Amino acid sequence: MTEQVQLHITYEVVSSSEELTEQERQVLHLAQLATGNAYAPYSNYLVGAALMLSDGSTHQGTNQENAAYPSGLCAERTLLFGVGSNYPNEKIEVMAVTVRRRHEDHFLKACPCGACRQVMAEYQNRQGSPIRLLLQAEDGKVTRLQSVNDLLPFMFTKDQL
Repeated sequence: MTEQVQLHITYEVVSSSEELTEQERQVLHLAQLATGNAYAPYSNYLVGAALMLSDGSTHQGTNQENAAYPSGLCAERTLLFGVGSNYPNEKIEVMAVTVRRRHEDHFLKACPCGACRQVMAEYQNRQGSPIRLLLQAEDGKVTRLQSVNDLLPFMFTKDQL
């Protein structure tokens, strides 16, 4: 017997960064600034990520490309791995991801890859509380998710091991 199951996720589309909290605006702005430090000489696809920890500190990450393409790393993972190594006992409150093309000022729709989604899920599970996500959308809009669960509902966890 086949059972049909529906999946519902919840997210908000915020029409302007002015509608975000001060904390969220700060993290989104830092992610936008981080795109200027991305090392993407091959794709010219500049990704910036930023987050705020429970101690109030903020951190940034960028994509880092390599001539041997598989050797590069996404902004989300450079950020999370660095923070996880240096601040293992702090919780991530909010994280933002932004993207633009080199020589362009407007931001594109940010959409983390599957590997980054899984890493975000691992950090959320590790800290035992939701990570609020801000994904830059086009036209100045922002997609806000209250949990990585809404970005990756079928995450792989230690329970599957």
